[in-house]
Amino acid sequence: MSTTKKATSALISVFHKDGLEPIVKKFDELGIIIYSTGGTEKFIKDLGINVVPVEDVTSYPSILGGRVKTLHPKVFGGILNRQDHDGDVAQMEEFEIPQLDIVIVDLYPFEKTVASGASEQDIIEKIDIGGISLIRAAAKNYKDVLCVSSMEDYSDFLQVISEGNGNTTLEDRKRFAAKAFNVSSHYDTAIFNYFNQNHEEAVLKISEQKGQVLRYGENPHQKGFFFGDFDAMFDKLHGKALSYNNLLDVDAAVLLMNEFKGDAPTFAILKHNNACGLAQRDTVHQAYVDALAGDPVSAFGGILISNTEIDLATAEEIHQLFCEVVIAPSYSDEALVVLKGKKNRIILIQNKVKLPETIVRTCLNGVLVQDKDHKTDTLADLAYATDTKPSAQQLEDLLFASKLCKHTKSNTIVLAKNKQLCASGTGQTSRVDALNQAIHKAGSFDFDLNGAVMASDAFFPFPDCVEIAHKAGIKSVIQPGGSIKDQLSIDYCNENGLSMVMTGTRHFKH
Repeated sequence: MSTTKKATSALISVFHKDGLEPIVKKFDELGIIIYSTGGTEKFIKDLGINVVPVEDVTSYPSILGGRVKTLHPKVFGGILNRQDHDGDVAQMEEFEIPQLDIVIVDLYPFEKTVASGASEQDIIEKIDIGGISLIRAAAKNYKDVLCVSSMEDYSDFLQVISEGNGNTTLEDRKRFAAKAFNVSSHYDTAIFNYFNQNHEEAVLKISEQKGQVLRYGENPHQKGFFFGDFDAMFDKLHGKALSYNNLLDVDAAVLLMNEFKGDAPTFAILKHNNACGLAQRDTVHQAYVDALAGDPVSAFGGILISNTEIDLATAEEIHQLFCEVVIAPSYSDEALVVLKGKKNRIILIQNKVKLPETIVRTCLNGVLVQDKDHKTDTLADLAYATDTKPSAQQLEDLLFASKLCKHTKSNTIVLAKNKQLCASGTGQTSRVDALNQAIHKAGSFDFDLNGAVMASDAFFPFPDCVEIAHKAGIKSVIQPGGSIKDQLSIDYCNENGLSMVMTGTRHFKH
């Protein structure tokens, strides 16, 4: 039997009518009989094109407020019959079931309805039953039926049906079936995740419709992909395509700067997912200058991010540095002219987009999933552990350092002064190593640590870190506490006039 089939009939029942008109007119031109329902039927009639109401086939009207329109054996029999099966052919004749060669159906906008903040009843009504059933049936029977399951495929389908003069090939039908099952599986995933928001079921379902092939992964010999709606997250104003490593750094930058939403102008410079510079000042220009001073060496090729608009003065400073990406909520026109002076420099405007609530990563022969660390240490969280209490300025610096510590690879120590990152020790196997690294780095860039504060992502099991910090000039410490030997560190601080606060929250970042 030939794998090329001449289409003589089509069922069209869609929510979105955009782009449908050329298809309907092409069907009319090719003499293809059109069956339809409800609003789609009216749309076709308004074009002056003949259409057969599905009700004329089923002898049933649309009932239950439109919940049941196409769920009928004469509709699904027309889709699911096997044209090379004698029994199916005989039953089609016996029950007077019309053959349906093409099915064009899309689904109610469930995800958009959820995102709009609609009521639960409105959301439930956007769970498509007839549409999803038609799509699955038509895709299953791709040997005889071509299924168009999304308005995004209208153009592709119109080309197929036009070039084939009404004929479709098995290859085309199977290709559209794959698209259809992609649509149906994604739809079901979205519905399940809505019902499982509180994770009553320990089940992981992820479906991303938007994907792009990257130049490569972390290294040129690795393939790389990004699945997500990057264009919703950012307006890309300039520069080359982002790489796998760029995207990881941009993610780290965004998560860090989220800690400073609505604060005074804050600027961060990141390298390999860690901040090498961070400062908060009265102007974005000064914030950038002081962030860069934290480590002007590591800043080369880094990711820059601001929590406020970048102006001309700041752009002129940035332009002197080779950097991969600049991110801000907005830019002045003059600043953009300057920043676009480097053709490969990526310039992004960050939009307000809801970010995922969970972190997913592969592990062994499976995956690990956890909630994001949404806890930010505040004044209300602090327990004052020592006789000496931190000053108001030190408290501001301690919370500033704590926010940064939370977004730095463990083991980490962060040293800060006057809302400026002096140095950090990142990803070390011991906390002492992290502290020594930070002190050495601060010294290499001429920071005076006298009066600075220290933040640690986890408790101190011994007093060695507070002793080393004290000798470097550190005057105040913030840490989660919780060690059975906390008192040893507290005693050292009391004996040497240091203040220490405990948050009760560990912020490991592996």
